[in-house]
Amino acid sequence: MASIVSVGLCTPPYRISQEKTVEFVRELFQDSFHEIERLLKVFENGQIKERYFSVPLEWFSKDHSFTEKNEIFIEKAVEFGISAITECLHNPIYLQKPIPFEDIDAIFYITSSGLATPSIDAKIMNQLLFRKSCKRIPIWGLGCAGGASGLSRAFEYCKAFPKAKVLVLSVELCSLTFQKNDHSKSNLVGTSLFADGVACALITGSEADLPLKDSSIALPRILATQSMLMPDSEDVMGWSIRMEGFFVIFSKDIPTIIRTWVKSNVQNFLDEQELTIQDIEHFVAHPGGKKVLEAYVETFGIGQEKINNSLEILTNYGNMSSATILYVLKKFLENSSKKGDLGLAAAVGPGFSSELLLLRWE
Repeated sequence: MASIVSVGLCTPPYRISQEKTVEFVRELFQDSFHEIERLLKVFENGQIKERYFSVPLEWFSKDHSFTEKNEIFIEKAVEFGISAITECLHNPIYLQKPIPFEDIDAIFYITSSGLATPSIDAKIMNQLLFRKSCKRIPIWGLGCAGGASGLSRAFEYCKAFPKAKVLVLSVELCSLTFQKNDHSKSNLVGTSLFADGVACALITGSEADLPLKDSSIALPRILATQSMLMPDSEDVMGWSIRMEGFFVIFSKDIPTIIRTWVKSNVQNFLDEQELTIQDIEHFVAHPGGKKVLEAYVETFGIGQEKINNSLEILTNYGNMSSATILYVLKKFLENSSKKGDLGLAAAVGPGFSSELLLLRWE
C-alpha cells in the first residue's frame, strides 16, 4: 500500500470573478456569436463563482503567439511548481518537521497545458536540492484524468519500492491556451470552465520513514487502482494542436458517458474489491463541471453531501484540469476522517479514459 501524506497548492495570483469574465467575453465575442446572450448562460449555469489565472484579464484581449504563451507557461510552471512542492513538504498539520528535497525518490510531473523539454520537473530540480538520482517521470496528455493517474502511478512505484517517498506534481495553466480568434462553442464552454492551478501530493510506501506529527491522525492509503480506455472515443475531449496552439475539443456527451460507461467501470472495480457504492464514505471526484458532478450523484445514487468538497473546489477555482482532484483531495485531508473510512477517487479525461482509486483512511 501507499499513503497520501500531504498536498501542497500554489494558486496563481489573478483572481477573476465569473461576473467579470462574462463582461469580458461578451465584449470580445459579441460580433462573432449572433446569440451571445443565450450562449453566455453557460457561465451562469456552471456553478463557478471565481477562478485564478496566471496573467491578468486584460492579457486575453490581445493576440499572442504559441511561442509567447508557451514561454510564459514554462516560466510560471517552474515558479508555481516550486511553491507547491515546498508547501507540500513543509506541511505542519501532519509533519513534525519538513521533509528534505533530497529525501524524494521520484517525481511524477503531470500536465496537458504546456510544452517543455527538458520537462518542468528537471528545471525545478536545478533550483531545489533534489538528489541527482531522483527519478523523473513526466506524463503529458491525460487532461482532467492526469492527477488521479499520477496518484495511481505513484502507488505502483511505492508498491515496487516500499521505502520510497514520491511527489505527484500537477501543473495546469489552462488560461494560457485561450484562443481569442476561435469562435467555436467548444471554446466558449472551455472559457467558462477552465482555470489555472498547481498542486503537489506526497505519496509514501508502507516502509517509508516519515516524521509524522501525530500517529493517531488518519491518512488515506491507496489500496487499489483501475485505469480504463474507452475504444474509438478520441473525439470526446482533448486538444487540436495547430499553428496558433491548443484548440479545445469538448463533447456535450460527457455526462451521458459517465451515466453509462463510467458507471460500469465503477461497478466492476468495486465488485473486484468485494464492495458496493454504499460502502464508500468519501467520494473524491474530479469536478469536471456542474453537469459531471450531477451525473455522479444521479448515476451512483449518492447523497449530495458526498460531492460537497468537489463542488466547493469547482465553485471557487473552476476546472484546473489534472490539478483539480488534488485540490479536492486536500479538502478531504483537512477534514477529519475516521480510521477505516473508505473513499473512491474518480476522474475522466482524454482517450476517452477513466481513473479510479480505492482509498482507506488508516
